[in-house]
Amino acid sequence: MQDEYRTVARAGVHETEVNRSRFRCALAPAATEREAQDFIAAVRKEHADATHNCWAYVVGADASVQKASDDGEPGGTAGLPMLQMLLRRDMRYVVAVVTRYYGGIKLGAGGLIRAYGGAVGEALDALGTRTRRRFRLATVTVDHQRAGKLRHDLRATGREIREVRYGEAVTLEIGLPDADVPAFRAWLADATAGTAGLVLGGEAYGDA
Repeated sequence: MQDEYRTVARAGVHETEVNRSRFRCALAPAATEREAQDFIAAVRKEHADATHNCWAYVVGADASVQKASDDGEPGGTAGLPMLQMLLRRDMRYVVAVVTRYYGGIKLGAGGLIRAYGGAVGEALDALGTRTRRRFRLATVTVDHQRAGKLRHDLRATGREIREVRYGEAVTLEIGLPDADVPAFRAWLADATAGTAGLVLGGEAYGDA
């Protein structure tokens, strides 16, 4: 798994104009290829009257799925430059659709490449990006007497508690970078006089 990746901060739209043609870039996070395809279909339906609805998406923290479409523009002048812009910005789990309303002036191949790639780059700048970092899920089990102080101490050290469950003991779900596990294990033993249990689980991604 990749240690971290970047994705778009939120779904949104940014529009630019090049030689009277309108280029409307819609961006959205996409956890799966199906989500990306559904987003493309929704934009195409909304702008069925547009000259072109070109698209590109990257799914997978390692960019394992990369697809693009020129939607009738000359081959390699729309979808590919959009995809290249997403990859150049290290974007993952993201879909971009650039809707073009033709303004009557032909841009030529070079102009189209700059317009479509530029529309995606400007949209990323306008909407912002966020970094997602890989971490290890960890379960801490502690007695009720120490649970309150431990929760306070975890927050004080910047640890996000993802879930708390109460039973015979208190179970806290947290996320840890793999490199922090040995130090955290020692800290936990010290903070709870060796009474807390720590079980490591699978891996996931969270905001850095």
